Amino acid sequence: MFRSLRGVNYRLWFAGALISNIGAWMQRTAQDWIVLTELTDHDATAVGITMALQFGPALLLGPFAGVLVDRYAGRRVLAITQALQGVLGLALGALVLTGTAQLWMVYAFALALGTVTALDAPARQTFVSELVSTRDLPNAVALNSASFNGARLIGPAVAGVLTAVIGAGWVFLINGVSFIAVLGALWALRVGELHPTEKAPRGKGQLRAGFGYLGSRRDVLAIMVVVALVGAFTMNFPIFTSTMAAEVFGHGASEFGLLSSIVAVGSLTGALLAARRDRARLRTVLGAAAALGGSVALASAMPTFWSYAAALVPVGFFTLTLLTTANTYVQTTTPPSLRGRVMAIYMTILMGATPIGAPLIGLVADWLGPRSAMLVGGTAALLGAAVGLAWLWRGEGWWLGYDPATRWRLTVRSHEPADARDVATSEIDVVEQAATRG
Repeated sequence: MFRSLRGVNYRLWFAGALISNIGAWMQRTAQDWIVLTELTDHDATAVGITMALQFGPALLLGPFAGVLVDRYAGRRVLAITQALQGVLGLALGALVLTGTAQLWMVYAFALALGTVTALDAPARQTFVSELVSTRDLPNAVALNSASFNGARLIGPAVAGVLTAVIGAGWVFLINGVSFIAVLGALWALRVGELHPTEKAPRGKGQLRAGFGYLGSRRDVLAIMVVVALVGAFTMNFPIFTSTMAAEVFGHGASEFGLLSSIVAVGSLTGALLAARRDRARLRTVLGAAAALGGSVALASAMPTFWSYAAALVPVGFFTLTLLTTANTYVQTTTPPSLRGRVMAIYMTILMGATPIGAPLIGLVADWLGPRSAMLVGGTAALLGAAVGLAWLWRGEGWWLGYDPATRWRLTVRSHEPADARDVATSEIDVVEQAATRG
């Protein structure tokens, strides 16, 4: 389960990222809470807008960020993006502590953070492949998810207590300082022991090459459809937990942080179980999406705070099972020279779907209540599983037998094309093999 931690470089990255992620989750929790309770009068739509601004830039910048990630060293890109995120956390903390923060300012910081994250996300995803061997990549991706959700377990609970005791401003400052850990880890890496991936040469048509490659991968497109629906309407947990805690059950910041941490209990379990698997499978992605839809719908009907909290554990479990398996599948079946662009498109869909769905879910919560909003989210996940299955069914056969190892041969041409206009076809040649029916 923890075999990737045998490498010094991955241990350094894992530790630094864990501390930074704890700070990031503390900031997210405190930010959503002050928008809901201090800067507005329990306006769930405002929380949705904050989320939309934070994730919106990925929708516009994500694919272009993938081109940069494929072209430049991941370590250099991450050093810049992590430092910028730390500065933004410190600046927002200063505004809140001086009493000058207003709603539009929080919106502006959410937008700025989203812009930096649009570049940071694909760089983080692909940098893992430089820290471990190809054999350990699925395990490393899963442990990254475990780190992220271990932080999600700790961060919201700490943020809830600190927000109630010392205020949200100090939470933002702590987040800003936490980025020192990941910057230190990047500095301490043993460069000679990295596994550098092939970088794409500068040229025209590189973005088109990424989309052209995806057009030939029906299996990855099915995952994109599932992730789009789940990202837009199901994974709006800050809206769900904040409105359920404050409006349905009448609790405060500490209980809101507790609910976020309980979601992370299931998430961490799902990530650790994913680390035990030798490879990712499409059936797991679609099955987890269906189970996630059912568990969110069930949680929406819970009558008490503690029964609702217990129902969030499987929500977290199936969310991370879905995301970790989808992430690993896309990364391990994509050629290294195109991995940055493909993962950027994947992250664009996952993060960029939120600006579309979060305000709508916020409106549903305001007009019809938090339970109805959760029911919409659960229905979207079930629909995603059904659409993903139908997408594959129309294509090349029964989904249980769909295995990229036997159905696709990926041949990457390392030579630079004579004509840059032909980069989309000369950079990658995808040849379909005979289908093995399941």
